[in-house]
Amino acid sequence: MGRPLILKLSMGHDTYPDSYIRGILNTVKTIAMVGASEKTNRPSYFAFKYLLERGYRMIPVNPGLAGKEDILGRRIYGRLAEVPEPIDMVDIFRSSRHALSIVQEAIALKPRPQIIWMQLGVRNNEAAALAEAAGLKVVMNRCPKIEYGRLSAEISWMGVNTRTISSKKATLGGGIQRLPLNRQSARGGATEASERAQRDDNASEQNVP
Repeated sequence: MGRPLILKLSMGHDTYPDSYIRGILNTVKTIAMVGASEKTNRPSYFAFKYLLERGYRMIPVNPGLAGKEDILGRRIYGRLAEVPEPIDMVDIFRSSRHALSIVQEAIALKPRPQIIWMQLGVRNNEAAALAEAAGLKVVMNRCPKIEYGRLSAEISWMGVNTRTISSKKATLGGGIQRLPLNRQSARGGATEASERAQRDDNASEQNVP
């Protein structure tokens, strides 16, 4: 019997260049959120609603809700394999131990998604290495909602220091309330807002199955 194949990460995942995150958020159109909740007080609902309002085509995936509910008018599917259209990005809003099986399902799709994004507090190096070996880009322990707001300088409207450098006010771009993600950051990766949100989300998501 041969030794099991051990995959290694092709890049570090503690911090990400703004250009990497910006490239993802500027190119994906269809996002399947695995673990999306219909409960309006859950972080996954806030993130789903925010991204939907920014013009992304959002697809909720939750086996416990499939066929019973919809989220903001979007049909809920039980599995990624049930989604009847190509998916650009899989946003994992479940605990880290579920990430590997979700990635395995994602890379079995035809066509495959381009991106695996694991939410704040979600990190699974084995799942990330598998996705990278299949040619997918990976983001871990980040929230696309926060990253979008930071790079567009949108959250600065609320008085939050985004550490973005720009002499211009954020203006609306193409799409539904889509803002241009062309701000440069003084420090890539985490901001005070994302660090605070991570603490809040980790506390809120302790009971995620």
